[in-house]
Amino acid sequence: MIDEAARDLRRERRRGRNGEAGSESGRRPNYRSLKNPFLPQPVFSDDQVAAIHDTALRVLEELGIKVLLPEARGILAKAGALVDEDSQMVRIGRDMVDAALASAPRSIPAYGGDRSRDLALELGTMAFLAGSGAPNVTDLERGRRPGTLAAFEEFMKLLQHFDVLHMLGPCIEPQDVDTRFRHYATGRAQLTLSDKLPFVFARGTPQVEDSFEMVRLARGLSEDEFRSGAYCYTVINTNSPRQLDIPMAQGIIDFAKAGQVSIITPFCLAGAMAPITVAGALTLQHAEALAGLTLAQIVRPGAPVVYGSFSSNVDMKSGAPAFGTPEHIKATLGAGQLARFTGLPWRSGGGSAANISDAQAAHETQFALWGSVLAGATVCIHAAGWLEGGLSVSFEKLITDIEALQTIAELCAKTPGDADAIGFDAIAEVQPGGHFFSAAHTMTRYRTAFYEPLVADWSNFGNWTQSGGKTATERATGIWKRILSDFQPPQSAAATAGVLDEFIARRTEEGGAAPVS
Repeated sequence: MIDEAARDLRRERRRGRNGEAGSESGRRPNYRSLKNPFLPQPVFSDDQVAAIHDTALRVLEELGIKVLLPEARGILAKAGALVDEDSQMVRIGRDMVDAALASAPRSIPAYGGDRSRDLALELGTMAFLAGSGAPNVTDLERGRRPGTLAAFEEFMKLLQHFDVLHMLGPCIEPQDVDTRFRHYATGRAQLTLSDKLPFVFARGTPQVEDSFEMVRLARGLSEDEFRSGAYCYTVINTNSPRQLDIPMAQGIIDFAKAGQVSIITPFCLAGAMAPITVAGALTLQHAEALAGLTLAQIVRPGAPVVYGSFSSNVDMKSGAPAFGTPEHIKATLGAGQLARFTGLPWRSGGGSAANISDAQAAHETQFALWGSVLAGATVCIHAAGWLEGGLSVSFEKLITDIEALQTIAELCAKTPGDADAIGFDAIAEVQPGGHFFSAAHTMTRYRTAFYEPLVADWSNFGNWTQSGGKTATERATGIWKRILSDFQPPQSAAATAGVLDEFIARRTEEGGAAPVS
């Protein structure tokens, strides 16, 4: 009797579906705007956090940071920093840092191509991004290969499809496009295939200005409108230990002047580019992030900046970076404490050092994800698809990681606890030893009561075997292929192709813009 009722309910749930995990159902959860429901977890005492902050200020004041861009050194010197032009070292006083922290916004409204894609970057909100910046792409059918524009465009379609990915990112480098024209190709793909917040590489002022112009054209903005709101973002990485290179320093200046978002992120690997202790690595990271934040605020007080953290450890046997480790999680929790100490929105990083989408990849990525969630990260980059410590992004892993992100998103939704949800009448309706499959309480809710799995297979062993015995990674192949086959870009995004193509053709004829290094 119970088995028959359960089968009837399952058949009813599957009506209108094509039988594949992740197909459409009547359930329509909202994953576009997430508030973190968890209390931030500490790893240090308040006194230790204050000591890390104070030591970071001491690093900047007594030791300094090497700034390779003359313009940036000049800006810092004019604001009161002590600059040695021969060594290019810049010592930044704590009064300058304090002023910068006071002027940096605590909440950043970031605008997508559709108002439903707008984000509020602030403590307490959560935004997830796919793995970014990889030179290679991989999937089960085509194997591991260098990144191409075609693969980049496929990723943009997948990123647009999933609401739980809130911002676009440079998943892979399209190495089949000349570097003078690559920013046109990646900008066009983002702006014509998606209505989410786009990414712009900071690779010199000429490329940045081209990319800003493309965003303005696509969004229909005047120069003043663009500069008065945040319509794109970049990631600024310092060269740990204590160095800010030319394109990154220039990027901070360019984005601050234009009022666009800079996520200023040192990449500190404990034992390699940072002290071997978690506290030591975070001290160096904090100092470098504060230096970049200070430069941005000097250029334009109130410039939208996100405090960045991406600290982990290395394998001391090989020197290879590791992710999802206990040290990575502790560093993320500590970074969250430092971000809350400053009051700024902040970025964390997920990822995995595994070479393929396997059990190691899954647990490393999910431990890193939970570290970010429990640390209260505003933005978590590399939350889906990232492999090999950033050397590749996997189509299948993107899909399987989305399952974890959607589970986190479900936990953000309120769980009803009113009298109707508590269900006394339902309990009274079902006699001892009975079942709730056909209870009125169940029948009015079963279509939308539970999360619909994307890639997980909940069938028993016999049914799973008869269906081909596919692993989750193998099932993920069918899902990404179906999404790409059915993809239709937002009409507002597709409509921008003409004006963008006209701009790209003109700039290409003029020779494009070479990256600056």
